[in-house]
Amino acid sequence: MRLFLIAATVAASLSAAVASAAEPGEPAFRALYKELVETNTTHSVGDCTLAARRMAARLKAAGFSDADLNVFVPENLPLDGGLIATLAGNDTRQGAIMLLAHLDVVEAKREDWVRDPFTLIEEGGYFYARGSSDDKAQAAIYTDAMARLKAAGAIPKRSLKLVLTCGEESMPRINNTRWLIEKHPDWIAASFALNEGGGGTLDANGKPATLGFQAGEKTTANFLVEATNPGGHSSVPRPDNAIYALSDALSRLGRYEFPIHLNEVTRNYFTALAPITGGAMGTAMTRLMADPGDKAADAIVSKDARFHSMLRTTCVATLLEGGHAINALPQRAHASVNCRMAPGDKAEDVRAQLAKSVGDAPVTVTPLPPVNPSNPPPPLTDEVYGTAKRVAAKHFPGLPMLPTMSTGATDGRFLIQAGIPTYGVPGSFGDPLGNAHGLNERISVERLMAERAYLFDLIKAYAGVK
Repeated sequence: MRLFLIAATVAASLSAAVASAAEPGEPAFRALYKELVETNTTHSVGDCTLAARRMAARLKAAGFSDADLNVFVPENLPLDGGLIATLAGNDTRQGAIMLLAHLDVVEAKREDWVRDPFTLIEEGGYFYARGSSDDKAQAAIYTDAMARLKAAGAIPKRSLKLVLTCGEESMPRINNTRWLIEKHPDWIAASFALNEGGGGTLDANGKPATLGFQAGEKTTANFLVEATNPGGHSSVPRPDNAIYALSDALSRLGRYEFPIHLNEVTRNYFTALAPITGGAMGTAMTRLMADPGDKAADAIVSKDARFHSMLRTTCVATLLEGGHAINALPQRAHASVNCRMAPGDKAEDVRAQLAKSVGDAPVTVTPLPPVNPSNPPPPLTDEVYGTAKRVAAKHFPGLPMLPTMSTGATDGRFLIQAGIPTYGVPGSFGDPLGNAHGLNERISVERLMAERAYLFDLIKAYAGVK
């Protein structure tokens, strides 16, 4: 019994030491994060409005008034609501800072997952669940930061606006960010916005290697490549076959390489990454930045699929359909081609290049709605980028911060088009097995807590909170 009591005392002391070393309010953050992750917000059966109301309740408990909390619900879409929470600043001359995150998540089938995707499970140093990373980690961090500031009685110089939206993941019914821009731009007026899209990279041993500050992102454009034919009976084949024509066109398209399209962010990224990378790849990066027409350097850098995509617009066939009966010559065959346009590229120019790539193949190339805006990247100012670097030096000493361009697309493209510079914040280190949008999505517990600590200090620095 005496040994047991000694062991229990030591264990309690160790637990207290760990708790004291943790960032303040971690148990409350864990509870908020768990509640948000376990609120199903898929588009098939989920409820973003419920998630928004639950986060609003957390903020109200921290001291926010009803007037500071706006749970909005778009017309005739009761499950697609969101939340805007405002912590007013005392310097009205300075614009607000937006903290943007989306509540909705992609679908997840229980039979495919090892664990229940809508139960937050901590196992082996990781949180597992759908949305544990994309994007409920950031939504929870931002909500928690607002609650902590309010509960502490903090009065920022600049107003903070928490904006939690629905519909970012493929916009099946509505995209809240677009809806807010069109219907209520005054609700989200801000000088700049902090968003997903940044992060960091890990080395071969799983240790943080670089921080990424995302400024600019590619824009999605979709096209239909289609071949048509009078068709006929399959017993009398003919050379002008719609499926063959489409196949020929797609083969040519697959071999087409869009030209390199650099901007301030990608130039800075590869210039800074070259000495860190070293070797043949680092040398090729330096050569390519000096001469984007250096095909030999391009071939080396583009062996990395992510680098290849950052350097240019890319297009890839993603859906295919053809024919109407097993015993008939096809009358129609078409493919959907998904393009990720480099900032500044225009959809019509991309369509023209696709048409050029297929040559004389008898197909048409038609844009598919919606046509999304393509914007130049927002500026890397000292106020935004410089502050992020200075705060990161405290939390991640010795780690270089690189400006990055996302090869995907977020709601930031709509805000930038509306005149609100939008940046993806650092701190979330990419996990090769994180599998956002895929099976068994997970996030490192340790790195999530480090991201929470960094972003809290970064938000305070931006807002002028001591």
